[in-house]
Amino acid sequence: MAIDTKRNSHEKVETNTGLMAILIFIVISIGGLNEIVPLFFMKETTTPVEGLKPYTALQLSGRDIYSREGCVGCHSQMIRPMRAETERYGHYSVAGESVYDRPFLWGSKRTGPDLARVGGKYSDDWHIIHLTNPRDVVPESNMPAYPWLAETPLDNSTIVAKMKTLQTLGVPYTQEDLDGAEAALEGKTELDALVAYLQNLGTVIKERY
Repeated sequence: MAIDTKRNSHEKVETNTGLMAILIFIVISIGGLNEIVPLFFMKETTTPVEGLKPYTALQLSGRDIYSREGCVGCHSQMIRPMRAETERYGHYSVAGESVYDRPFLWGSKRTGPDLARVGGKYSDDWHIIHLTNPRDVVPESNMPAYPWLAETPLDNSTIVAKMKTLQTLGVPYTQEDLDGAEAALEGKTELDALVAYLQNLGTVIKERY
C-alpha cells in the first residue's frame, strides 16, 4: 500500500508540468540560497582588499565604455586559482577586489585574454595603438578596432550622478571626489577613459604579491 502511494505521488509530479516546474523552482531556490546567503556574511567577500580605492571619475567613465562596447563578451576579469591560470595571468582573483564594482564584469568567455591583471602590463601608448588597430601590435588578433574612441569627447554631464548613486551603494566617494569629477573629464576622450580603466585593473593585488 505504501509503495502504491509513493508511486501515485511520483506519477502526479511527473505528469503535471506545472507542479513539476514549481517543485524544481523551490529546490533550486533553496540550494541557491544556501550557496549565496552565507557569502554576504563572510569578511573576505565583503571587505575591500588593503589599498583598494574607488574608481576615479576618468576610470569610472572608462568602465562604462568597456561595458558599452561589449568588451566583457570576449574578455573575462576572473583568474581562477589554478596553476595554468596564475602562471599566465598572475595572482588569482579575490572577492575583495570587486566590492566597489556595480555591476561585476567578471565575464566567462575568453576569445581574448583575461584582463584582471592587465593594469601596468603595457604602456598607455601600447593600449592606444591596440584599441585603434589591434593588428598593429598583435598581428594575429581578431579583435575589432575602436578608432572612433580617440575622436569622441567624454560626456561629463552624468558623472556626478553616477558617483552619487554608487555612494548610496557603499562606494566611499568623498565630497571632494564629487566636486572635482566633471573637471577631471574635461578635454578627455573616450579612449583616454578606457585606457585609464584598463591601467587600473588588478593593480592593488599586483602591488601586494
